[in-house]
Amino acid sequence: MMRRWPLALVLSALIVTGADAREPASASARGAASARDTHWIATWGSSQMIAEGDNALPADRAGAITLRQIVRVSAAGERVRIRLSNAFGTRPLAIGGAQLARPVVPGTPRTEGGARLTFSGQGDAVILAGAEIYSDPVPFHVAAGADLAISLYLPEAAGPQTGHPGSRATSFTLAGNAVTDETLAGATPTTHWYALADVEVARAPAAGTVVAIGDSITDGYGVKPEHNARWPDVLAERLRGTAATRAIGVVNAGIGGNRVLLDGLGPNLLARFDRDVIARSGVRWAIVLEGVNDLGVLTRDAPATPAQHAALVAQLKVGFAQLVARAHAHGITVIGGTVMPFGGNTYYHPDAANEADRQAVNAFIRTSGLFDAVIDFDRSMRDPAHPDRLSPAYDSGDHLHPSEAGYRAMGGLVPLALFR
Repeated sequence: MMRRWPLALVLSALIVTGADAREPASASARGAASARDTHWIATWGSSQMIAEGDNALPADRAGAITLRQIVRVSAAGERVRIRLSNAFGTRPLAIGGAQLARPVVPGTPRTEGGARLTFSGQGDAVILAGAEIYSDPVPFHVAAGADLAISLYLPEAAGPQTGHPGSRATSFTLAGNAVTDETLAGATPTTHWYALADVEVARAPAAGTVVAIGDSITDGYGVKPEHNARWPDVLAERLRGTAATRAIGVVNAGIGGNRVLLDGLGPNLLARFDRDVIARSGVRWAIVLEGVNDLGVLTRDAPATPAQHAALVAQLKVGFAQLVARAHAHGITVIGGTVMPFGGNTYYHPDAANEADRQAVNAFIRTSGLFDAVIDFDRSMRDPAHPDRLSPAYDSGDHLHPSEAGYRAMGGLVPLALFR
């Protein structure tokens, strides 16, 4: 996959290349070479999609605003850079200023200890439509499991906006350029992220990142803001609690309502896998947990024929095989997660045919040998007395999404030995 680089950085590289070879390298050229040789891993990230409807910035907050977004990193680092995205924009997105800082009180915009971010040496940048850019690396200590505040000044939030609706964390907007304002008094809260794709840290070459990619169950539907109780959060907490896995970053690439085969809320898994897994820095493992929405949508509005049920199962198997082949081509280990039960859900109202489809997909995940390893979420999360339903101890109440206790159980099911 071709990596997109900021235009300013490309031009800078051409100028340096064309310089007299006898002249000493400039400080900026040395810095670029140092960044190029650094081993970066993603310590936080989110999947990007079109922010529309209630997920978009309201019209009165779509121009000349400061956007302060709070994220929780996984692995620690002493040098940091961020990746900003305009992947779904149709116009250039201007960044008028950016800063990293440490949040003071969870759920508030207050920060301390800020560090200015630059882009190819400049304090501002333009992200072309469909493109993404890195900030320059900045010396900044982030502890494992710490919260980080990223403040952006957007002279105009180009539409359609790119972002991630299910932040489960509170962001803040304020009119004008207040990137360096530590209090951001009068800011308006919102539970969405915009334009922010990744936070990366410089680590030793042996370090790496695991991407958990899936639907609303991975995205953490039902988790309250600032609770950080999604199952990938629990996995990250466990990894940093063990010396052998402390340097591993975790990225949550879940999208609510996502499907393997067809677009829904956000691009389908096959369409976004390269951007959300392969193109991320330092990724060595991917945990794939998806398929329940494919199974449920098939019969949500009308019954399906036996042939349609069989075709869906066959297509899901082919889709999983494609994902694994693409990941393996880049040296990424792929761990399959079995699809958990959703019997009793009133949105999908699954019947015996849906359950048979789920069993067929799970049998493939468990026994085909396609995946490098399997986490049997289904076996551990289901009700032993009613295997087509979630255990009452883990059910949020909608018979599809786990409760926070259920997410914690899921995070505890992932064997840490997979990452050693």
